Order: sequence, then structure tokens, then C-alpha cells
Amino acid sequence: MAGSKDFVNRRIHSLLGVIPIGVFLVQHLVVNHFATRGVDDFNAAAHFMESLPFRIFLETFVIYLPLLFHAVFGLYITFQAKNNVSRYGYFRNAMFLVQRVTGVITLIFIAWHVWETRVQAALGHEVNFSMMEDILSSPFMVAFYLVGVLSAVFHFANGLWSFFVSWGLTVSPRSQKISTYVTMGVFVALAIVSVRTIFAFI
Repeated sequence: MAGSKDFVNRRIHSLLGVIPIGVFLVQHLVVNHFATRGVDDFNAAAHFMESLPFRIFLETFVIYLPLLFHAVFGLYITFQAKNNVSRYGYFRNAMFLVQRVTGVITLIFIAWHVWETRVQAALGHEVNFSMMEDILSSPFMVAFYLVGVLSAVFHFANGLWSFFVSWGLTVSPRSQKISTYVTMGVFVALAIVSVRTIFAFI
């Protein structure tokens, strides 16, 4: 019974990492990328997101609650999981290790980013280009955001590989190898978007 419950939790954890959390991550990166087009375009995009109907409901049930489950169960996996050298080779076990490390980094980064943006917005500060410009005014915060965002992007992209396996979409070694190239391509594409966005605020 315990094993069955753990299996279900892992499937839910994997699914939530892609839908809705992964979808939100991509959408968030695309909106933020408007910063590369200038102050007015970014502020317009940020204002549009702030003006969405039922925003608080959507943030709570589509982002925060799924993210909370994914984070808590992810920490459980991180501190009890072991490498599987009998089934996967060195590369995939190394990726599994990096997945756990980037998961912890991403959790710390998200907590800080939410404090600097969503909590400050609740306290009456406007989320706009100027806010992000102020946050990224020091080299330390630039480095922190680069590490945090790239960790989040890698965690999502590599998590897609695990999602495809756990949901039976890539069963054969060949399909898993192809999936590795595809998901790493996703990482590179989102990493470029992320880095360009961060430097647009500097």
C-alpha cells in the first residue's frame, strides 16, 4: 500500500512539474523577455498579467499549491533517492544528481523571487521594469538570478525527460536517447531567453 501511494505521488509530482508549473515557467519567461524590447513593452506585458481576471485564484490553485506539493515531495525524493547504476548509465545518473541539486537551488530562488516581487506587490509596490532594474543593480544579484533562473530552466527541461519516462512515453533506449537531445534543446533555448532577459534589466 505504501509503495502504491509513493508511486502515485511520484506520478503526480512529475505531472505537476510539467503541467501547470512548467507551462507557467515558459509563459513567465516569455512575458519577461519583453524586457529586451524596452521599458514600455515590458511594463505593458507586466500590467496585462497583473490585470488578468481571477488572478489571485489562478495564482493560488494553478501556481502556488501545485508548486508547494512539487517542492515538498521533491525534497523528499532529493534526500531519500539513490542513483540507479543498474538501469541507467553514468550520464543519466549524473543528470539525476544535477536534477536534485538544481531543484534545491530553484526552490531557494523562487522563495526569494516571490518575496522580491509578489510580496512587494501585495505591499503596494508596482511590479515593473524599474523594480527589476533595482533588484539587478548589484553584481551579486545578477549572479544570483543567473544561477537561480538557469537552475529552474535546467530542472524543468531535464524533468521533461523523467516525465516522458515515468508516463510511458519513452520506453525504448532509442526513444530515451532522442528525448535527451530534445530536452537539452529545450534547456538551451530557454537558457538563451533567460540570460537575454536578465541582461536587459542591467
